[in-house]
Amino acid sequence: MFKLNLKIALRNLWKNKTASFINIIGLAIGLAACLMLLLYVSYEWNFDKQAKNSIDVYTTMTNIPGDDGKIAGTFEGSVSAFGPAIKQDIPEIEYMSRMDYGKKNLIANGTNSFKRNSKFAEPDIFKMYDYTFIQGNPETALKGINSVVLTESTAKILFGTTDVLNKTVRFQDKLDLNVTAVIKDQPDNSSNKFDYLMPWSLLGTRDPMAQTLNWESYSYVTLVRLKPGADAELVNQKIKEVIRKNTKDSFQSQSLFPLSKLHLYSKFENGKSIGGAIEQIRLFMGLAFGILLIACINFMNMATAKSEKRAKEVGIKKTIGANRASLIMQFLTESILMAFVAVIIAIVLLEVSLPTFNSLLNIKLSMHYFNALNWVGVLSIVFITGLIAGSYPAFYLSAFNPIQNLKRKINGRGWADINLRQVLVVGQFCFAIILIISTLVIYRQIQYVKNRPVGFNINALVEMPQEGELKTKYDILKNELLKSGAVTSMFQSSVSLSHHGANFLDIKWEGMTQPENRVMFNQVATSYDFLKTNGIKLLEGRDFSEQFASDSLGVLVSASAVKTFGYKDPLGKTVTVFGNKLNIIGVFDDYVWDSPYKANNPMVVFLNTKRAGTITMRLNEAHTVANNINTISQITKSLNPAYPVEINFLNNVYAEKYNAEKTLGILANLFGGLAIFVSCLGLFGLVAYSAEQRTKEFGVRKVLGASVANLMQILSVSFVKMILVAVVIAVPLSYYAMNKWLNQFEFHTEISWWIVPLAAAGTLSLALITISFQAFRSAKANPVDALKYE
Repeated sequence: MFKLNLKIALRNLWKNKTASFINIIGLAIGLAACLMLLLYVSYEWNFDKQAKNSIDVYTTMTNIPGDDGKIAGTFEGSVSAFGPAIKQDIPEIEYMSRMDYGKKNLIANGTNSFKRNSKFAEPDIFKMYDYTFIQGNPETALKGINSVVLTESTAKILFGTTDVLNKTVRFQDKLDLNVTAVIKDQPDNSSNKFDYLMPWSLLGTRDPMAQTLNWESYSYVTLVRLKPGADAELVNQKIKEVIRKNTKDSFQSQSLFPLSKLHLYSKFENGKSIGGAIEQIRLFMGLAFGILLIACINFMNMATAKSEKRAKEVGIKKTIGANRASLIMQFLTESILMAFVAVIIAIVLLEVSLPTFNSLLNIKLSMHYFNALNWVGVLSIVFITGLIAGSYPAFYLSAFNPIQNLKRKINGRGWADINLRQVLVVGQFCFAIILIISTLVIYRQIQYVKNRPVGFNINALVEMPQEGELKTKYDILKNELLKSGAVTSMFQSSVSLSHHGANFLDIKWEGMTQPENRVMFNQVATSYDFLKTNGIKLLEGRDFSEQFASDSLGVLVSASAVKTFGYKDPLGKTVTVFGNKLNIIGVFDDYVWDSPYKANNPMVVFLNTKRAGTITMRLNEAHTVANNINTISQITKSLNPAYPVEINFLNNVYAEKYNAEKTLGILANLFGGLAIFVSCLGLFGLVAYSAEQRTKEFGVRKVLGASVANLMQILSVSFVKMILVAVVIAVPLSYYAMNKWLNQFEFHTEISWWIVPLAAAGTLSLALITISFQAFRSAKANPVDALKYE
C-alpha cells in the first residue's frame, strides 16, 4: 500500500508541476527560516552548558545596596577573599576557582607575537568546564607560577603545531612562561573563553589586590562547583553567615547564581533575576515556528485550491471500494513526500545563506550533519510538518460524497468551512502585521538611542591600549605626536572613554547624612588635557592644568555626582575618595560611557599619571585620516616595537554598544520579510481556491455582461475585509508587546501614530497585488470553459 501511495504521490506531483513547485518552495523557505532561527536559538540556549556537570557550576553575583534597604544593582564579580572563605566554611562546595575578567595581552614566540585573549585562574577552573587536553595534565597544568596553558589555535599560530609541551613563550615582552598544556579551543558560546590561561599566583605578582585576601575590591570572578544534589538556596544562606563572620560591612551582599543561566537571565531587579536575553530567544522561537506554521497553512491553501481537480479521483476511488483511511494515508504520503523534498531544498538554502547570516550577526553557526540527534530533529520536523500541512486537505478531500464528487458538486462544509478559511488568512496576516509594526518600532528605538548625544565630540577621536614601553614613555610619545601634527591633543587614562566597570562605593562628601555611601560611583584616573581632548562639556570650573601644582589633590566630577552630593556651589568643595581628601576644581556634563540605554553612574575624575591603561588622541582634521594614522603608527612602533599598534576609532567603539538591538533588528527584518512573503503565497492559494469554487458563477456573470473589473472586485472584497480584520486584531497586540519591550529601556522612543497606518497600508498593498494577480487570471478566463462541464 505504501509503495502504491508513493507512486500516486510522485505522479500527482509531476502532473501538477506549478502547484507542487509553489507548495515545495513555500515549505522550503519556511523550513530554512525555521532551521536557521533554531540554530541561533540553540547557540544562545547552550551558553556555558557544554560540560556534563554544568548544572552544578555557579558564578558569584554581588548586589549594590541602594536606598530604603533595596538593591540598586547586581553584577558578576566578587572580592578576592570571598572564594577561599566559602570553600573553607561551606562543605557543599566541591571546587572553587577565582579568575580575572580577562583581556587581550601580548604573547610571543620569538618575533612571532600576537595580542590574544588571556585569563588568570586557579587550577579548579578545569573542573568547571570539560576541557579536552591535547598535551599536558589538568592536575599539574597551573601548578608552576610561570606556567601557561595554550588553546590549540594559539599553539598553531605561535608554533605551527600543538606539540609544544615545555616550550617557552614570552608574555607582555617581560616574562618567559613555560607551556604546560594545550587544550582544544572552547566553543564560542562560552562566557569564560580564552586563548591562553595563566595561574592565579602569577596574577598576584602583578596585582596586589589579587595576592591578598581582601573584601574591598570587586574585581574578580569566582566560580564554584557544588556537590551533586546540593541545595543552592541553602548554600546562599550559609554565604551570608560567612560574610557576616569575615567583614563588618553590613551592606556587603554576594550570592551564587547558575553560570549556565547568566547569559540568558542577566537582568536583575532588586537582586532577583527577572529575565534578559531569554526574552529575545522566546521571540525568535515564536518567529521560527510562526514562519513554519504559515508555510504549512500555505500548503493547505494550495491543496484545497486544487481540490476540484482531485474530486473525481476521490469519487472514483470511493466508488470502487477505497475507504476513508486509505485516502487519508494517500494524501498524507503526498504531503510528507513534499515536506521531504522541501527539507532537502531548505538545507541547501540554509548552507547558502549561513555564511551571510553569520557575517551579519558576527557568530559561527553551522549544521552538524554527522550528529545523529540533528538528523532525528530534522526528520521529526519533516514528519510533523507533513502531518500538519497535509492534515486539512487529507481529511477534507477524503470526506467528500462520491456521487457529488463525480458530479463535481462540492459545497464545502458550511459555516465551519468558511470560518476555517477566514481564520487561516486572518491568522497569517495578523502575524505579518505584528512583524511589520515590531520591525518599525525596533528600528526607531535603535535610531533613537543612536541619535542620543553621547556627551562629547566623538569625531576624529581615536584611542589605543597603553602597553609595554608606552607606560613609561607616554610623555615622549605625546611630544612626538604633537610635534608631528598628527594629533592636536591627547591624554592617558586608567580606562577607555567607553568602558564597563571601574565602579566603587568608597566616597564621602560634605554634609553627607548617612554613615556610608550607598550610591555606586565610577572612577577615572587621567593625565592633563582630559576635557580638552575628548570635548566633554565643562559646566563649571576648569580642566586639569600643569600650571596648578595643587591639581594632584583636585578632582573633576560629573553633573550627576554634584546632584548626589547636594552641592549648589560645588567648586572648592571637597570629597573623600579612598581616604584621600580632594578638591572639586571642575564640573562636566554627564556623557555616555557604559550602556547608552540607561543613565550611567555618577563619575569622579582625578589626576594620576601613574595609572596607565588607554591613550586617547584627537586627530588633526587639517590632515587626512590615513596620514594621521600612519604617522601615529610609525611613532608608536618606534617607541614600543614589541607590540602591534592598535588604533580604534571611538565612533566604531560606540557603534558596538548597539549590537544586541542591531541583531534583533536584523532578524526581525529578515525573517519578517520571509513571513510576509510566505503569507502572500498562502493568500494566493486562498484566492485560487475561492476562484475555483466560483468557476460556474464567474462564467454566468461574464455571459451576462460582467466586466473584468466587476469580477475582480467580487473576488477581492471578501479578502480585503479579512485583512482589515487582521489589522484590527494585530494592532493592539503589537502595540502592547512593543510597549512592553520599549519599557525595558530607561531611554526609549514612543510608538508613533504613523506606524500603524503604514503597516496596515503596506500589508494591504502586498495583499492586493497578490489578490489582483489571481483575480485577473480568473476574470479573464473563457466563460465557455467555465460552463461546458455541466
